[in-house]
Amino acid sequence: MQKRKLSHLILALAIAGAAVPAHAMTQDELVTKLQAAGYADISDVKSTAEGMTAKAMKNGKPVRLVIDSSGQVKEQN
Repeated sequence: MQKRKLSHLILALAIAGAAVPAHAMTQDELVTKLQAAGYADISDVKSTAEGMTAKAMKNGKPVRLVIDSSGQVKEQN
């Protein structure tokens, strides 16, 4: 009986752990990540329904960025 309770507890903890969202990046972490990817003059960082958004410059051109919850960076025009 105790073995069964332990199994249920382990299963419940595993399910609960899977439901916890991944660590969200702070604004400073995001800026550091974007700078490492070659973006400069990063500004207007916001949290939106799309994920995080920001404005930046890359190769001398302005870009709008969307960073999803997994950290993927996409440029939008």
